[in-house]
Amino acid sequence: MVVQQYRDGGGARAVRALAVAGVIAVTAGCFGGDGESGASDGSGRRSVAAGRPLDLLGQAADVLVEAGGAETRTSMETAAGGTRVTIRAQGAYDFRRQMGRLKVVLPEDAAGADGHRPITELLAPGALYMKNRGAGVPDDKWVRIDTTTLKDGNLLTGGVTDPMAAAELLRGAADVTYAGKSELAGVTVHHYRGVADLGRAARAASPQSRGALGAAAKGFSKDAVPFDAYLDEDGRLRKVRHRFTFSSEGPEVSVVSTLLLYGFGLPVTVTLPDDDAIYTGEIRQG
Repeated sequence: MVVQQYRDGGGARAVRALAVAGVIAVTAGCFGGDGESGASDGSGRRSVAAGRPLDLLGQAADVLVEAGGAETRTSMETAAGGTRVTIRAQGAYDFRRQMGRLKVVLPEDAAGADGHRPITELLAPGALYMKNRGAGVPDDKWVRIDTTTLKDGNLLTGGVTDPMAAAELLRGAADVTYAGKSELAGVTVHHYRGVADLGRAARAASPQSRGALGAAAKGFSKDAVPFDAYLDEDGRLRKVRHRFTFSSEGPEVSVVSTLLLYGFGLPVTVTLPDDDAIYTGEIRQG
C-alpha cells in the first residue's frame, strides 16, 4: 500500500524518497450557534456577511459544485530534521463531476541530479491516476490507485489534496474564529480559522468523497485538522490551508497543504485512461 510507506520512513528524508516515485505519502471571537441564520442579503445572491461561519464552511463544497469548474494551484510542504520539502501543482477541477487534471512539480532536491518531469495526475471519485511517475513505470502507462484503500484517503499521497476533499473537510469544522476581511488576488475574502474533525467531515461528506475521507479518519494519528479558509462574497472557497499530522517510527510529522481556486465557471474536460493504458506490473520503491 502506498501510504504505508510514509509511516515507515520518518521525516523529510522519507517524503523526498517517495516524491521521487511520484507520491508524497508522507484560531477575533469564536462563532458557534449564535448570530443570524440568513444566507442571503436580499438580492438573491449568497451573502457571506449574513451567514454563520459554521454554516458557511459546511456549505462551501456545495457552493463549489454550483460554480462548476475552476482553475487551481496547490502546494504541499513538510519539514523535519531541518529540511523543508515543497511539492507544487497546477491544473483545473470540475466540482460537479469531482474530476480534475493537474501537473505536479517535484522539488529539485527530491528529484535528484537527473531531475524529474512533471507528473500528470487525474483525480476522480475513489481513484487517482498518475503518469510520468517513474519508479520503473513505462512513460506511456498510467498508475491507478484506489484512494479508498489509502490510509490518508489521498489527502497527501499524490502530492495534491483533492480539491473536493479539501472543501468537504470543512464540513467537519468546529470552534471557528473569524479572522477578518482581506484581499486575495484582487478579490475580497473573509478569513476563517478553526479545526476540522476528519470523522465528522467523512460522515457529512457527499457519497463520492465519503469513502476516501472515512479512510483518512482511520489512518491519521490525529482526527483534528487545523485550517485557514478564505471565502469570497458569494461564499466560494478561494483558498484553504490544512495542517495534517501523522506518525512514523520517529516524531510526528506535519504536512501543510494549501489550495487556491480561481477562474470559476471554467469548462473542465478530464478523460480517464483506458484499461490497456494502466500499468499492472511491479513498481520499484524509492
